[in-house]
Amino acid sequence: MTRIVAVSGVLPVHRYRQEEITEALAALCLPPDADRAVLERLHAGAGVATRHLALPLERYAGIDGFGQANDAFIAAALELGERAARTVLTESGLAAEEIELVVSTSVTGIAAPSLEARLAGPLGLRQDVRRLPVFGLGCAAGAAGLARLHDYLAGRPGHAALLLSTELCSLTLQRSDASTANLVASALFGDGAGALLAVGPEHPHFHDSPGPRVVATRSRLYPGTGHLLGWDIGDRGFRIVLGGALPELAGLHVAEEVEAFLAEHDLKPDEVAAWICHPGGPKVLDALGEALGLPESALTPSRRSLARVGNLSSASVLHILRDVQADGPPPPGSAGLVLALGPGFSSELVLLRW
Repeated sequence: MTRIVAVSGVLPVHRYRQEEITEALAALCLPPDADRAVLERLHAGAGVATRHLALPLERYAGIDGFGQANDAFIAAALELGERAARTVLTESGLAAEEIELVVSTSVTGIAAPSLEARLAGPLGLRQDVRRLPVFGLGCAAGAAGLARLHDYLAGRPGHAALLLSTELCSLTLQRSDASTANLVASALFGDGAGALLAVGPEHPHFHDSPGPRVVATRSRLYPGTGHLLGWDIGDRGFRIVLGGALPELAGLHVAEEVEAFLAEHDLKPDEVAAWICHPGGPKVLDALGEALGLPESALTPSRRSLARVGNLSSASVLHILRDVQADGPPPPGSAGLVLALGPGFSSELVLLRW
């Protein structure tokens, strides 16, 4: 098994109420004579109260093209990523030199050298640290990254590994795009980063930490759904693809997947004490909760995170797991489930045990 010894979530300093963002984006996304009713309705119904942005709100109007947006991504992602990584190193008591593997995830910008390579020197990582930068898993990458750490540590039980997730969704906003997908994205997504440090069962910190153990993982692609979620990449960068059938698929196929996965470990949904569910949006959470027969309280951590910071793509599950730990983890022996959805259309499940 793998032990999670520390998890962090960090945010940019620029924090805004949803109403402030709505007002600014009306000028950026809509034609001058457009009816703002759809934008306002989507923003009001997103379940988001506040969000943190990589840049001051007034600077977004001045971003001209993908190059400038990506330059801003690299600068802000390095600052946030370093903060997130230093936090888990401090909380775990491990030195940076003890990290054998870094998995780095993002789907909101491109960097080569990758972010973890640029951070290796400032963080004090070893020159022979193994690195795995991941792009394209979208919101599922936080759960998938944890699963890949688990796979690695199963073969190297004495090692320590770091997951770093850095997502600056605001920098993918498409100006002058009044499509429903762009307006929905403008209502939901925020900026933030998270990090998680895990060790294998033969590492000295395995038995010293109160963090949960990873018991099992599952990845799943749903055939015929690849057109529903992802990016169309053009001259102006990342244009979101967001199909309206996603909540229905989550309530049907993903719920079935969750039930089958839990059954393999002699569990039912009502026996899971902690749901670390990616907050894809209110409709997705509603569909999952209804299909799985969950009480409203089960998804409270996800809804609370959505309200406070928005959908942080792959970093959301790390923020939610940190919150669950900070609020008082479940009793020893309790089960938890990390659940996230991403392009493909795909799901990632990670079973935890405290």
